[in-house]
Amino acid sequence: MKRLFFSLCAVGLSCAAFGAGPEVNIVPKPLSVTPGAGTFTVTASTVIGVGKNAELRRSARIFAGEVAPVVGGVMKTAAEGDVRLAVDGSLEAEAYTLAVTPSGVEVRGGTPQGVFHGLQSLRQLVIDGEGVVPAVTVSDKPYFAHRGGMLDPCRHFWTVDEVKEYIDILAIHKLNKFHWHLTDDQGWRIEIKKYPELTRVGSVRGETLIGHHHTSSEYDKTPHGGYYTQKQIREIVKYAADRYITVIPEIELPGHAVAALTSYPWLGCKGEGYEVRRRWGISKEVFCPGKETTFEFLQNVFAEVLELFPSEFIHIGGDECPKDSWKQCPLCQERIRTEGLKDEFELQSYTVRRMEKWLREHGRKIIGWDEILEGGVSPTATVMSWRGSKGGIAAAKAGNHVIMAPNVHCYLDYYQTKTPTKEPMAIGGYVPMRKVYELDPYDQLTPGERAYILGVQGNLWTEYIATFPHLKHMLLPRLAAIAEVGWSYDRKDFDDFKHRMNSLRKCYDAAGLNYATYFFEGKDE
Repeated sequence: MKRLFFSLCAVGLSCAAFGAGPEVNIVPKPLSVTPGAGTFTVTASTVIGVGKNAELRRSARIFAGEVAPVVGGVMKTAAEGDVRLAVDGSLEAEAYTLAVTPSGVEVRGGTPQGVFHGLQSLRQLVIDGEGVVPAVTVSDKPYFAHRGGMLDPCRHFWTVDEVKEYIDILAIHKLNKFHWHLTDDQGWRIEIKKYPELTRVGSVRGETLIGHHHTSSEYDKTPHGGYYTQKQIREIVKYAADRYITVIPEIELPGHAVAALTSYPWLGCKGEGYEVRRRWGISKEVFCPGKETTFEFLQNVFAEVLELFPSEFIHIGGDECPKDSWKQCPLCQERIRTEGLKDEFELQSYTVRRMEKWLREHGRKIIGWDEILEGGVSPTATVMSWRGSKGGIAAAKAGNHVIMAPNVHCYLDYYQTKTPTKEPMAIGGYVPMRKVYELDPYDQLTPGERAYILGVQGNLWTEYIATFPHLKHMLLPRLAAIAEVGWSYDRKDFDDFKHRMNSLRKCYDAAGLNYATYFFEGKDE
């Protein structure tokens, strides 16, 4: 025993004297990590073997570009190499294995998507060890199928390159859904060729509020606009698909419609006097479901949307729709009578169900914010729970599929510390890293009801975010906590997560991403 004790001491002293070597720190947390002996060094001259698979070659080139700042150049691809990529049909679609030995690296995935995820883990190890990768065997797969991030370009517009960078950020965290909020009161951001006024008029507001909307009446007197052409949208959708991220577009209805109403006033109940909204908050001016022309417009818009986005799901909004104009509108009241509806809440449900029926006939499914539960919802609608988890819990218990994005855990436009005066201005709230990590998508659900939870999502609204560096400051590092809940729900450990985040931080640095440092400084975890 004494001999063993002294031997262990000698090993400990040796590690202390010469360094313990690179660690295996991966975010989100893998399912299984088995350390090996030795290391493998990745350099610019290391070749990535992809066989004859074009998808693997594309992923290899993306990976090579990501680690180039650390390894001193861009690695080449070939049929064979010391870093070998392969598809293994025995694995699940997004699952991967990563095997590192002193003689090389092998990444295997159930599909090319799984291989891509494995390369993101390898990326973290290469950057963390500055090219020196510890021998290890990693077996990994995600817990939830939907792991998403939402971006709002309506309150403040983001360029094509900025949207691509946002997608890159999703990819490093192994997130697979990009929810793109393309229409709102403050701007219509998607080209619809049948309705050119949507972008000619609806994409520009005359000025923007300065300060917080609860306290300010000052404006910047500067027009703010921008929109994505259909060519640009196709480019972004392909860019995301190359990183195995599905783009889910959101076209808001029946509320958050002022930009559309300004473009085509006949879409509203009063039919005149609309202006692209300059303030934040909720407008009482919404689409008029009493008019058949409103549904004709929405169907024509979605017909073009479906040509641009192959996503199985289309988000139709459904939130924050005041009923004031409907109560005063003879056509809406007539619709309520002729359809046998009880009230304006059921009129909203009628609108949502009618559009869902049209989308379903065209091979798509809808997602809606949890307000679509009010007045009744079809059993085939997926509910995105944002007003806490209550709506999602109710939907799952009723048999609807659910994506959990409760504001108290997942709204990344909220403040990150208890001293918001020392942070950039935000909408309010308080969601530090630990609060994000504490999200439990299964809260209050039975084992049977848990099957209806598709996954989780972080949402980034941009009323108070006018620059892309500010956006990244709000997004990072909190998005990593969303990612770990979605990928590693059954193996979460916050203290371990804190340790591993120091390695992921190096990936942010290598990619030139700015981020909030509060968490790393131990402030308001």
